[in-house]
Amino acid sequence: MSSFDIGVAMFAGAVILIMLRMPVGVAMLVAGILGYASLIGWSPLLNTLKTMTFSRFSSYTLCVIPFFLLMGELATKGGMSAALFHAARGFVGHRRGGLGVATILGCAAFGAICGSSLATAATMTKVAEPEMRAGGYSGALMTGTLAAGGTLGILIPPSVILVIYAIYTEQSIGALFFAAAIPGLLAAFGYVAVIWIYTLVAPGAAPRAERVGWAERWRRTRTVWPSAGVFLLVVCGINFGWFSPTEGAAVGAFAVGVIAVASGGLTLPDFFDALRATAEISAMVFLILLGAELFSAALALSQMPQELSRQVAELPLPPLAIVIIIVAIYLVLGCAMESLAMVLLTLPVFVPVMLQLDLGMDPTQTLVWFGILVLVAVEVGMISPPFGLNLFVINGLAPQVPLGQTYKGVAGFCLSDAVRLALLIAFPGISLWLPGLW
Repeated sequence: MSSFDIGVAMFAGAVILIMLRMPVGVAMLVAGILGYASLIGWSPLLNTLKTMTFSRFSSYTLCVIPFFLLMGELATKGGMSAALFHAARGFVGHRRGGLGVATILGCAAFGAICGSSLATAATMTKVAEPEMRAGGYSGALMTGTLAAGGTLGILIPPSVILVIYAIYTEQSIGALFFAAAIPGLLAAFGYVAVIWIYTLVAPGAAPRAERVGWAERWRRTRTVWPSAGVFLLVVCGINFGWFSPTEGAAVGAFAVGVIAVASGGLTLPDFFDALRATAEISAMVFLILLGAELFSAALALSQMPQELSRQVAELPLPPLAIVIIIVAIYLVLGCAMESLAMVLLTLPVFVPVMLQLDLGMDPTQTLVWFGILVLVAVEVGMISPPFGLNLFVINGLAPQVPLGQTYKGVAGFCLSDAVRLALLIAFPGISLWLPGLW
């Protein structure tokens, strides 16, 4: 078997193991170990594992991941999602479909301090689902809105997946945060438009809620300014050089903790629960990173990514068509794979391909733009039937709504995502304009 064939077998084996529900980090480690040993032997593999583990986990940069995770956990435990939802509801809840719009706006705001799709979906469901159900919303629109709104947690900065992408590709975390800002806002506006169109077609699916007076609206708004301040401090501080990404994540976690305690939403048991959850998720992410590191090293030894890049570059297709094919592969994989696994599994293959294409951009711009495309494709996968993870999270929290109804409810949001993805591919400036200002 040639080195190229071993690389292909490694990639296919890792995909199969992940689809069989083997833990992602373990699947990539198994594929990487077998591939590496097949290429150069077991003794070099053991030497590589020894040095690779230390070099990867002794990196100061990786501290950014648990800090951002802790910020999201503290925000969740501190009840900030409820304040954000009720503030949005005060302004738009009295309109037809207003509770759905408030849910999208609340998810977007919560995503700015959380960074996790599943956490955003689960937390906002606990807050918004009882009110939408009591307001007479149809099960399809209710669960579809909650599932789609949750995806804003990984698109609107700070995003954990975007941080991991930046570390892997050695790009600026701040630049990627700014690059994701406009696509994130487009996602929120697109979802609001879907709800508005849905209510025009089926007015009975989203009755009007009670109007809230201006005094109450401003009272609710005052409770969300601290959260907005944390978001601006972290994102602007990182990009303007006030502090490093790791320091910014630590500042954000501390600020969210102080706000949660001051508001009375965070108790001592909640604080320890947040620490434990952060440790558990961080351990899972770090195992995945180690598996991805060895997997990437084995792929590099096989020369499969380089050979694939050469073959793709020689295809009689325009570069943009190749980008569309890559994005389509992400969309297909996203229907059956967990998002972080999909990203780390495919980057060793697709990043060299992207750098070989003549797209009229320098390598840094190409990788920033590609990172946003990957993030949006991951987001679409989170709500794509039949295996989108957000769909199962929502179904578990709202079991009275059949999963088939959720599939119907999320269809319009998937169409909105497809339109936005097409715009981002056709007009890279949507992603690159803000980073280009600094």
